[in-house]
Amino acid sequence: MGNAKAGWTADFIEPLRVPPGTKVRLAEDFDPGWSGDLRAKKDGQDLLARGVALMADCQQRLAAQETHGVVVVLQGIDAAGKDGMVRHVMSGMNPQGVGVSAFKVPSAEELRHDYLWRYAQRLPARGQIAIFNRSHYEEVLVVRVHPENLDRQRLPGDARRPGIWRRRYQEINNWERHLDRNGFRVVKLFLNLSKEEQRQRFLQRIERRDKNWKFSAADVSEREYWDDYQRAFSRMLSHTSTPWAPWYVIPADHKWFARISAAAVIAHTLTGIGSRYPEPDAQEQQRLQAARAGLEAEAPR
Repeated sequence: MGNAKAGWTADFIEPLRVPPGTKVRLAEDFDPGWSGDLRAKKDGQDLLARGVALMADCQQRLAAQETHGVVVVLQGIDAAGKDGMVRHVMSGMNPQGVGVSAFKVPSAEELRHDYLWRYAQRLPARGQIAIFNRSHYEEVLVVRVHPENLDRQRLPGDARRPGIWRRRYQEINNWERHLDRNGFRVVKLFLNLSKEEQRQRFLQRIERRDKNWKFSAADVSEREYWDDYQRAFSRMLSHTSTPWAPWYVIPADHKWFARISAAAVIAHTLTGIGSRYPEPDAQEQQRLQAARAGLEAEAPR
């Protein structure tokens, strides 16, 4: 599969991209229920299959060449579908080349380091893909909505002076630029869920026994901060969508469309890297031919 087969992804994902330098008003600029020209899950099954197949092919090339790595950031409110995204969209990839990290409340060990340290520990090697289920953006989202978390980070007084959030945006942008310049692409997906759809999904988790384990009363408590989170999301998207690591706002009310969109963004990024299978040099060609001759000589007569 080459770039010709990936051509559809560019047009598909363009409405989802946050142009760098623009001011985002999430509620006004992006509709959580949008599904483009597709009206039902069956209309997008072929696109999802194409996206998953394209990712699988690109992953093999990425692993073979071992010059680039990819970090996929999944960010969104509770019940936005991050776990399901990992299961469904990444289903066609070789698990040996994919690592998934779900970032919860920082441990005591993690709090003894700078706020980016624990995320740096989970970066991929060249040829591999790392998925961050929640990410370093928690440091300008949850921590901003609940600034008491700054106390747990034991920051010196100078680090907490006014302007801390703008500085963190800049520090994150610089970190991602450093990664990109060294061959590690950062793919950022924000799963945009409506408040009503979140309510319905929480009710489903309560009503279905097989989903009870996914429900936490703390999730409902966080709904009280819905407007605060929406403002924090808008500021994050405005300040950290960059030419080297743009944000894509994925409409998340329809899980099937969210998965197609995520697959298209990831596939587009992987094809843009342009990884190729290494070409053997003359000496390696000779060794291959010698090995082939030896194996053919062992064939039963």
